[in-house]
Amino acid sequence: MPIYTWKARTRQGTVRKGEIEAGNQEAVMVQLRAQSLLPVAVKEKAKDISEYLPFLKPGIKTRELVIFTRQFATMIDAGLPLVQCLNILGDQQPNPTFKAVIREVKSDVEQGSTFADALSKHASPFDSLYVNLVAAGEVGGILDTILNRLAVYLEKADALAKRVKGAMVYPLTVSVVAVGVVLLLLVKVIPTFEKMFADFGGVLPAPTQLVVTLSHWLQDWIAVMLVGIVLFFFSFFQARSRSLSFRRRTDALALRVPIFGDLLRKVAVARFTRTLGTMIASGVPILDGLEIVAKTAGNVVIEEALFEVKAAIAEGKTIAEPLAESGVFPGMVVQMIAVGEETGAMEAMLGKIADFYDDEVDTAVEALTSLLEPIMMVGLGGTVGGLLIAMYLPIFKIAETIG
Repeated sequence: MPIYTWKARTRQGTVRKGEIEAGNQEAVMVQLRAQSLLPVAVKEKAKDISEYLPFLKPGIKTRELVIFTRQFATMIDAGLPLVQCLNILGDQQPNPTFKAVIREVKSDVEQGSTFADALSKHASPFDSLYVNLVAAGEVGGILDTILNRLAVYLEKADALAKRVKGAMVYPLTVSVVAVGVVLLLLVKVIPTFEKMFADFGGVLPAPTQLVVTLSHWLQDWIAVMLVGIVLFFFSFFQARSRSLSFRRRTDALALRVPIFGDLLRKVAVARFTRTLGTMIASGVPILDGLEIVAKTAGNVVIEEALFEVKAAIAEGKTIAEPLAESGVFPGMVVQMIAVGEETGAMEAMLGKIADFYDDEVDTAVEALTSLLEPIMMVGLGGTVGGLLIAMYLPIFKIAETIG
């Protein structure tokens, strides 16, 4: 439905302004009069340019979803009706993309849809985990409690993702700078030195000749190399999106890569245990929880292992037994889950495992950064220094000749 901006007067003569979503101007005026307001001006709000160019729409950040969830929980706990909560949160939401989603959810709820069904129409930002937990909260009459748990879960999951991304920023930044500096030297600086050496005449030292030859080759083939790199990454991501077997092989390889593979495994364990623990605590059946956790694993190898665990549990086995057979999860995790099953404290045990692996991820990130920092600096310094020395060798030779 279109959005209308309005200006109206109260009975005391005060002018108020706002926005209302309605079918037409007459519907807006009816709503204003119902609130004891005298309409002064009502007009349809101009569409934002992002509505014509979808790629300009801002994304919905996890932090915005956390704030929405916490505020929603507070309002529900205070006894406000669901539609009124959505109306208030939609009006105060600064992100236009999120505002539109909230308004669509409110419209669906007003038409008789359950809150969970209305959220399920918007996979971004409301994924299957969010929708299923909300559904459990609606059925159990504990929606405010579920929303608070969701907010805590989202905050911790976002913090974990930021730590991993932070670990990747430094090596990627240094790598980009190193490649840029080397390309600049080979394409722009080396040819200038070569022309100067040609004017002096004589045979270039072997290191200098090697660098000059590399510079010529790069100038001839740099366009082809750039196109090749773009095509490689495009083909790689296309293959991952279309071929399950290719995704399986690349995901399995990622888990075996030294250092990085161990970090990815720890992140996966932390995400798995925290997500499953949150769902069990919220009353979601274990089989449904495992299916949702598997779909949000982010790695085909782990996803398939969790589906196998789900199938084994459906046949009457415990959780720990098929987890151990998968070979994906560390032995300590399997043993702690087995203890949780035996003692009936699965939720608490999963939370402890998640907290432990969050700390493990922090330690791994710090170790990775400490290891990569000197390697990257030595590599960059050695490469640039080697190029400069190769270029200065003829100058030293010329100086000796002149002397």
